[in-house]
Amino acid sequence: MRITIVGCGAIGSKLAKAADDMPEVKRIYLIDLNRGYAEKLEKELKKAIVVESVEDELYHCDLVIEAASQDAAKEILMKSVSRGVDVMMMSVGALVDDDFRSQTFDKANNSGARIFIPSGALAGTDALRSASSDEITSVELRSTKNPKALADIEYLEKKGIRPSEVKESTVLYSGTAREAVKLFPRNINVAATVSLLGIGFDKTTVTIILDPEVKSNNHDLIVTGVFGRTECRTFNVPSPDNPRTSYLASLSAISALKRIIRNEWIGI
Repeated sequence: MRITIVGCGAIGSKLAKAADDMPEVKRIYLIDLNRGYAEKLEKELKKAIVVESVEDELYHCDLVIEAASQDAAKEILMKSVSRGVDVMMMSVGALVDDDFRSQTFDKANNSGARIFIPSGALAGTDALRSASSDEITSVELRSTKNPKALADIEYLEKKGIRPSEVKESTVLYSGTAREAVKLFPRNINVAATVSLLGIGFDKTTVTIILDPEVKSNNHDLIVTGVFGRTECRTFNVPSPDNPRTSYLASLSAISALKRIIRNEWIGI
């Protein structure tokens, strides 16, 4: 298999290094807006080549992996599925755009391309997926993060909130998943995953809490429906390379790549 990884940050780099050790992966194409990041990563791998754009290698590529941003996901997704190339995306928040999501899914269906979305830094998505086969009454996601995970967010800056100066547990946002994904584009992609699996962006509720006492990025997923009720808690260690990213998100991407390559679907 030949893969293209777009984004050489915390998740992209971890994934590339894991892929480099997989015998099934023959070539890794690397792309980053900052070419220096891609070139640095290339030197650490055996199978990697830096390329300028996704289109450069689409005819030779079996899977494109987006690990960059919502904007990058929007650009990459349509180009890849239009050529019938499978995509794995991490910036799931890009799919909050209903028209874009519909057009992309339709294009993928027509071309035969598959779109893979890892569970990310959240446990309990398997139960939610199963529960959605019947009526779901409510889906709530509560995310508690430390100040480093919420630094440099435009929404908070406009409200005059400096996370590093908050001294006690504070609710920063409470509302729909649709709005949460737009206001916190790099911090709450799991809300998009939950919305797609369950009852949609407008019916899924999200609460984001800043707590200077917590050392991990925590998620509580509460689902009720005909099946009953489930509450799932995840305490995520932040990635050592990027405190905004939970380490489990990187591991989720690696696990998903292994499943795709080996065509093994245990626990689906």
